[in-house]
Amino acid sequence: MRKVNLKIIGLSAALLAIVASSTVVMASGLTNDTTSTIKVNQQEPVTLTYPSAIIEMNIGSQLRIGNKLTISQPVALAYRTGNPAIVKVNTNGVLMPVSVGATTVTIQVSSDSYSGTLKLPVRVAAAAPLKLSFAPKHEVRKVTAGGKSYTVQTIILPKGMPVTMGYGNRKVGTTQSLAGIAQSYNADFAINGAFFDAYSGIPDPYGNLISNGIVEHIGNRGTTIGFKWDGSVVMDSLRIGVAGNVEGSKRSSSWYAYFINHQPVDGGTAATLFTPMRGDKLGFKAGNAIIVQNGVVTRIRQGEDVAIPKDGFVLVFQGGEKGQANRFAVGDKVSYKVNYTDSNGKELDWSQVHTAVGAGPRLVQNGVLSLNATEEGFKDPKILTGGGARSGIAIRKDGSIMLATVPGATMKQWAQIMVQLGAQQAMNLDGGASSGLWFKGASVTSAGRELSNVLLFGERLKW
Repeated sequence: MRKVNLKIIGLSAALLAIVASSTVVMASGLTNDTTSTIKVNQQEPVTLTYPSAIIEMNIGSQLRIGNKLTISQPVALAYRTGNPAIVKVNTNGVLMPVSVGATTVTIQVSSDSYSGTLKLPVRVAAAAPLKLSFAPKHEVRKVTAGGKSYTVQTIILPKGMPVTMGYGNRKVGTTQSLAGIAQSYNADFAINGAFFDAYSGIPDPYGNLISNGIVEHIGNRGTTIGFKWDGSVVMDSLRIGVAGNVEGSKRSSSWYAYFINHQPVDGGTAATLFTPMRGDKLGFKAGNAIIVQNGVVTRIRQGEDVAIPKDGFVLVFQGGEKGQANRFAVGDKVSYKVNYTDSNGKELDWSQVHTAVGAGPRLVQNGVLSLNATEEGFKDPKILTGGGARSGIAIRKDGSIMLATVPGATMKQWAQIMVQLGAQQAMNLDGGASSGLWFKGASVTSAGRELSNVLLFGERLKW
C-alpha cells in the first residue's frame, strides 16, 4: 500500500494551490490506495485513504464513497464533483452518475482544527445489465380474511432491485401524480409511501424519509422500512435524531434539530433543518435562519424566506428554540450527525440504509400477525377501526419484496391478508385515496389524488 503524505507549513495561498495540485497528480497515478495529507499553519493534518486510485461506475448505479474511506481522525468531510453533468455527489458522499464520461470528486476535511484533501478521478460507463434472481412480476391474488374475500394486487421484486424515494416535482412538500413521479425517476415499479397532509396547507409528509443515504424528513412514529447498500432490507420502529456541532475560531458549541424539511407551525416552537430536497427556498418567512454552505455559515437572517443552498442546508429556530440561533456566527463551520433508535430508545444501526419510508402500523413480524396501532402512536379511526383502500410492503423469506394494494379492508384484515400472502415482515403504507400501484408504465391500482412521496424501483433509475 503506497501513501502520499505532504506536510506544508506557512506557504502562500498561490504556492499552496500549486502543491495541492501536485498532490492530485501523484495520487491519480497510483495503482493501489490513494492518500493525500496537507498541513497548513497550525492545523493538524488528516490522512484520507481510498482503496483504489480511480472510481469506475455505470449509469443506473450508486456508490457511497464515504464508508469506504479510511480517516486518521474522526472529522467532518465535504464532497464536491468536478462536473455534476457527469456525476453528482451529495453531502453523505454518495456518487450518482448522470451521463457517460470522466470527471473528479474532491473530498475535503471541514474543520478549523484539521486539514486534508483527496481528489479522485471518476469514470462513468453505460448501464450494465442487472443480475437478478428472477424477473419482477405482477400477480392478482384472491385471499379470504375475517370472513370476507379480497382481490389483492401484488408486485413481487427480487432482492437487490435498485430502489429510491420519489417526490412530487422532486421536492419534499409538493405533490404530483403517481405516473408523473414514476416517469420522472424512470421507475418500472412504484407504490405510494408515507402519509402526508392532503387537505390543508403545505402537503408535508408525516413519516421518516431517507434518500441516497440522507434523511430528508423525520416522522418518528409508526414503522419504517429501510433498504441497505448490500441489498438487504430492515423494518423497525425507527426514531431519528439530529445532533450538530458549530465551531468558531475561539469557541465551539452544539445544536440539535428534531424536524427535517417540515414547515413549522406559525407561532410555534421548532428546531428544523432544511435540505436542498425542500427546493430553492424555504417557502415561508423564518424567525431565525442560519444558512450553511459547504459546511460554513454564510448568512444569518430573521423574518425572511431564505434560499436553500444546493451545497448546504438551512437551520430554522423559532419559539422556545430561538436561543439556539445565538450559537452561530458568520464564518463558523457547522456539521451534524444523525442517530437512529427504536421506539424503546435502543440504538439501531441504520448507517448503511440508503432509502427508507416510514408509515405503519406494523402488520407482520417474523411471519406472524403483529398489529398494535395505538402503541405506535396512531389515533385516527381510519387506522384503528375503519376500513378502506390499503397499500403495504412486505419482506419475504428469501429477501424479495412484495408491494400490495387492496380495497375495503380494516387494518386487522390487512394484516391477516399479508400473512396469507407469505409476508415475513410487513407494514402498512398511506392508503385511502393515496393508494396506488405502478407496474411497467401503467397503474395497476390508480391513486385518487396526487402524491407527496412514492417508493420507486427500477433497473435504470434516474437519481
